[in-house]
Amino acid sequence: MSAAPDVSVVVAVYNTMPYLTECLNSLVNQTIGRERLEIVAVDDGSTDDSGRELDRFAALYPDTVRVIHQSNSGGPAAPSNRALEVATGRYVYFIGSDDYLGEEALERMVKCADKYDSDVVVGKMVGTNGRYVHQALYKTSDPDVSLYDSALPFTLANTKLFRRELVEKHKLRFPEHLPVGSDQPFTIEACVRATKISVVADYTCYYAVKRGDASNITYRADHLARLRAAGEIMDFAAGLVEAGPKRDALLRRHFTWELAKLVQDDFPGLDRELRRQICAGIARLADVYFTDGIRDAMDVKRRVRIALARAGAVDELAAAISSEQEHGAPPFVLEGGRAFARYAGFRDPRIGLEDRVYELLGESVPGALAGGTELLASAWEQQGEALTYTLSVRVPVVGDVQGSVVRLATKAMPKSADKPGARRLKAGHVLPAPVGEVTREPSGDGAATVLHARIPLEYVTAERGVRVYLDVAGSTYEIPVRGENLPMPLARLWGREGDPYRASAVVNGKGRVVIDTAQMYPPKRALVLRALAAPVRKLKSLAVRVRAAGVRKLKSAGFKKPTGSKRK
Repeated sequence: MSAAPDVSVVVAVYNTMPYLTECLNSLVNQTIGRERLEIVAVDDGSTDDSGRELDRFAALYPDTVRVIHQSNSGGPAAPSNRALEVATGRYVYFIGSDDYLGEEALERMVKCADKYDSDVVVGKMVGTNGRYVHQALYKTSDPDVSLYDSALPFTLANTKLFRRELVEKHKLRFPEHLPVGSDQPFTIEACVRATKISVVADYTCYYAVKRGDASNITYRADHLARLRAAGEIMDFAAGLVEAGPKRDALLRRHFTWELAKLVQDDFPGLDRELRRQICAGIARLADVYFTDGIRDAMDVKRRVRIALARAGAVDELAAAISSEQEHGAPPFVLEGGRAFARYAGFRDPRIGLEDRVYELLGESVPGALAGGTELLASAWEQQGEALTYTLSVRVPVVGDVQGSVVRLATKAMPKSADKPGARRLKAGHVLPAPVGEVTREPSGDGAATVLHARIPLEYVTAERGVRVYLDVAGSTYEIPVRGENLPMPLARLWGREGDPYRASAVVNGKGRVVIDTAQMYPPKRALVLRALAAPVRKLKSLAVRVRAAGVRKLKSAGFKKPTGSKRK
């Protein structure tokens, strides 16, 4: 390779066959061209065929691929540092040897760096095979993002394009003693020192692979090793950024991610001494860095767990986690327009945590509300020509519950509400018209409220969903009542003499209770219109599809709409 390449790609390799082959193929086939590319792969003492595979690619592409073999160092930091010693590109890019790139990735990122004079370029990254990758940073491409007011702190892997001049000027290297997270200090300092950081979000540059046996190093480190690494990374970051909102913006990631992952579902089953050590380690970091700003920016579940660990409430923390595993999220206590999650330790004087720790602070909790909503009874009440649908619903709120109602809604909930099973309504929303009455009483265990609703049915042909509406912390949530676990009452005839109606309470394909009412003998005109409605809708849909297909064919043939033309 005569001239210096545009980019040196660093690949630290240890036993990653057969994933390594796809990784290397994705590099040598980059559209940037091999003449502008240098691949420096360091075999860190592999015991599988990884070393031989690297040598095979070096033989195939001698002007592009350079291989270094060394004894195993125990992690990716040492081989990455070794590669930096010999890299010659204007930019340097790091890739995990079990991951792979989109074919235009390097070309797009180098072009972005050159155009905007960027020191760091972050290309869109996605996970495969169940690998989680935080996506908030990739909503839109941005030539200039800040480490302190974007989602960049949640994307601190070194899988980015770095200007090598910046790396060498500040002698950026990876700490070789860290068992996990050794790329974070490098990335954090590079972003702190950078004059400009850019994001390429309109193309998937990086595919992060979770191996079939989950043997990635991220998944193998033990609790105390991860705790020590997180602590060292936080201390390192604090040495670069002075106390204040900027440091809070950076370290919030470590409380909501690294530290919170130490007190997840497996925590109650750990050895008691290990649990105590984890809480003590979290407490040390929280005493120094867990500011009110970080606390209030976190979701209530993680915030409570960090606070309980900090207080040394090991048993209460284990109880909070176990209870949520078994019963779902705890009930919400509504008081004076505020809402508190009643996790273990709430208002326990022995622990002494302030209410603010348990309060909902602007976060949306549709899943927690929907998961705790349960249909207890569903029946008809018929008197003469009148029919009333009655139901009882348990909802996971206590306290000021006068804003809790049950209504029949004609509009379907959007698909976005399917996953949590509820949605937070926008400000200025209008609820369905009130029909019937709703009474409220505490549940027998004091952990919820039971809504009893009596809804007289109207003489209409309609399908309406049964919904609960809850006012929680200044927001209204719409929750579809689910009925998979309770038998529905049989269909019922009711109505005026000679003009009967049929009513059914059914559970639709999404598990939601729907009240279906229809006139048994509608006028002939209504029957004709109803019969014609479906074919007309199908014809309209077909016409739209045909028109769209025709436009696509014309465009592919090179036809363009004349400028200034108007529809006649």
